[in-house]
Amino acid sequence: MSIVLINPNLVAQRNDPFTTGIVYMPISLAYLAAALRGAGHVLQVIDAYAAAPRQARREGNFNFYGLTEAEVAARIPVDTRVVFVYAINLTNHLSTLAMVRAARVAAPAAKVVVVENTQAVTAYALSQVAAEFYAVGADWVLTGEPERRALRLLEALHSDDRAALRMIDGLGGPDFYNLPAGFMDEKQLDELPFPAWDLFPLENYWSLQFAHGPLSARRYLPLLTSRGCPYPCGFCVVPATNRQKWRPRSAGNVVDEMEHFQRSLGVGEFHIEDLDPTILDGRTRAICAEIQRRGLQVTWKIAAGTKVETMRDEETIDQMAAAGCRYISISPETGSPRLLKLMRKPFDLKHAVRLVERMNQVGICSQACFVLGYPGETDEDRRLTRELVHDLTKVGVDEVALFIITPVPGSSIHDQFSGYQSLSELNFSPAWRQDYAELARFRLRLYVSFLLWKLRYHPLKLLRQPFNFLRRRFETKMEMVPYRALALRWLAR
Repeated sequence: MSIVLINPNLVAQRNDPFTTGIVYMPISLAYLAAALRGAGHVLQVIDAYAAAPRQARREGNFNFYGLTEAEVAARIPVDTRVVFVYAINLTNHLSTLAMVRAARVAAPAAKVVVVENTQAVTAYALSQVAAEFYAVGADWVLTGEPERRALRLLEALHSDDRAALRMIDGLGGPDFYNLPAGFMDEKQLDELPFPAWDLFPLENYWSLQFAHGPLSARRYLPLLTSRGCPYPCGFCVVPATNRQKWRPRSAGNVVDEMEHFQRSLGVGEFHIEDLDPTILDGRTRAICAEIQRRGLQVTWKIAAGTKVETMRDEETIDQMAAAGCRYISISPETGSPRLLKLMRKPFDLKHAVRLVERMNQVGICSQACFVLGYPGETDEDRRLTRELVHDLTKVGVDEVALFIITPVPGSSIHDQFSGYQSLSELNFSPAWRQDYAELARFRLRLYVSFLLWKLRYHPLKLLRQPFNFLRRRFETKMEMVPYRALALRWLAR
């Protein structure tokens, strides 16, 4: 059975070059490719972005990077039986639709399946927006973890068992939808083959010299050490896609992957993209101990964030630093205890300050992420956020990220917003919000205050940033983002 897997274009909003256009390597698609290949299927991967990352075109308010729709269609064999299109991120929605159209034109007899990304806060619940995919030619959406479900789908197609097909959990079509029935456990995750990165144009990713996490090496790869998240945050899609279930891989299996790609691809830097990698403090320490036991010389960075309370104390931070951890992102979201309750986000503000101070002492760069404009937020809540940013800056946080809330399909606050025209507009600078100008002004003022506080408390850190930018050895995302924004804007000029 001829199978094609497609990663869509990178899409950036033209008036928002700083918070859109972030490059995420498609790790869940690489896992799916490995699972299909491991089961004996012959497949082709088309990474519409990375195949031509320096090719750009303008469509309305967006810049698209990578192959055109026609170029993707030309790469799909006409006798292809199944096309899996990966819905990697919400902001890339317009391109995901375009990939479905390309597949339908190139292989009219193929079954086109849109695959949900369950392991990113930047993704979206496909069951909420499936009609848009069906309207442009998709046959099904596949929600939940795709590896085993995709294999059952292919088996049903091979045997032409329509009844079995409609019983696959997580599968939906124009006239039916089956909720995902469960999740893989630790043993099953350890049994998965490592992501099939050999099928992707890795050199094109590496040649960009920017990534999601701060990039300080020529070769890097993303890493998923666990799946899911146990928390019910109201602004996030993950409670819908993972039902508050967290499942870890074993420490040995995680380090096996690091060692495998270091030996086979020469990768020395890993960006951890888990939703919450440190939920079990003992496992975190076990990973560190295993890296040290094997003598692996690797750098690793928690790029997508983690729950700071799950790192139990300073000793855990010390062990992480000793094992090569050089960057940790945490997400206080707000300095307001009242707003944290509204968000259903448990967070220990004092613990965060204490551990960020320790990160600063042992050479781990830290990021603190905040959201602005959550329903019910007041001026007093924003004042408390400003105070927390000050306190974290004083003890050494290296950067802050300030995101304006956007209604992700699948989040509990999704229906409380209106005014956008396309799902690709649902980014962290939602200019369509009526209060956007007010929130953007507050965000800008707080960024300026952060830099002034950093200059006051840690002037050498601030002075080092221009040198890191010029050397393209980034310790923080804040150093890398201007380079990425300039590069993408130059390509789209």
